[in-house]
Amino acid sequence: MSIDLGLPDLGGLAEVPTTDEPQKAKDYKSDQEVRWCPGCGDYIVLNTMQSFLPTLGLKPENIVFVSGIGCSSRFPYYMDTYGMHSIHGRAPAIATGLATSRPDLSVWVITGDGDALSIGGNHLIHALRRNVNFKILLFNNRIYGLTKGQYSPTSEEGKRTKSTPMGSLDHPFNPLSLALGAEASFVARALDSDKKGLTEVLTAAAQHRGSAFVEIYQNCPIFNDGAFDVLKDKDEAARRIIPLRPGEPITFGPESEYGVVRSGFAGLETAKVFEIGLDNVVVHDSTVADPAYAFALSRIGGQDLEHTPTGIFRQVARTTYDDAARAQVAQASEAKPADLQALLRGNDTWTV
Repeated sequence: MSIDLGLPDLGGLAEVPTTDEPQKAKDYKSDQEVRWCPGCGDYIVLNTMQSFLPTLGLKPENIVFVSGIGCSSRFPYYMDTYGMHSIHGRAPAIATGLATSRPDLSVWVITGDGDALSIGGNHLIHALRRNVNFKILLFNNRIYGLTKGQYSPTSEEGKRTKSTPMGSLDHPFNPLSLALGAEASFVARALDSDKKGLTEVLTAAAQHRGSAFVEIYQNCPIFNDGAFDVLKDKDEAARRIIPLRPGEPITFGPESEYGVVRSGFAGLETAKVFEIGLDNVVVHDSTVADPAYAFALSRIGGQDLEHTPTGIFRQVARTTYDDAARAQVAQASEAKPADLQALLRGNDTWTV
């Protein structure tokens, strides 16, 4: 339940200054040489971001990218905006300070599966539960790439790597389930190779007021090449990928012959449409207030990517942490105007 603080219903970009000057992708390309391995999925995400940002009509000086540590965390260097390459796992904490103190900024966090879900796990879940008004892009390649190929929190069970030569014993995180468990107000998934789908998700995330969490399946050609090939092969993709379209029955397959139906107490599963009837196929609604529906969607499929929903899982409105913090400060200042000198020279001071 959200606390009603009498705050205005603002869009995600409502306070960020805009410009009428036409922009192009090149306006967001920095003068830095892009240094990722040939074939890395990060190139596609970077290109998509640089192509998509001009459509928002924002001023580049009011956009900031904050990253942690990892291959993806080089991202801020390649954007001609403000940015910060911070420390391992702490990007959400730094971005929280920015979003709270500077409502005129569009704040983006760039992170990887290791950076966000291992050392940065606590920062991630608390940012999401607080609903801070920034966007988190998690580049998930299911491996530690920067440190040369150790298994990560999203590597599948049995994964053989330099740090698990006999196969990983860990059960991996499902990033979307984790975000939904923290009651993130916006949760989505996209593929690095699907520029159209990724652009649609990024646009919705940018316009959302609150924490927007986007998982991007991204290929690492050196240490985990082909991890998502089954979702990129034309024939396999049609059978495995479940596109989530607002207000439409959730169907998939070459002839839309499969659908998502209710199962058990609160679950969802896939079935053949001709066996269960189109009327029994779930109609997608990302605005359902109860996160249980989106959580059930995130549980469809598994480590083998047999079925993989993509698109927006959840998109709901609730009070953001930064709006609430600013309202609280204004309320306190109105009740008792701040007197810095009185605070510094008051009785509760000590000389050491």
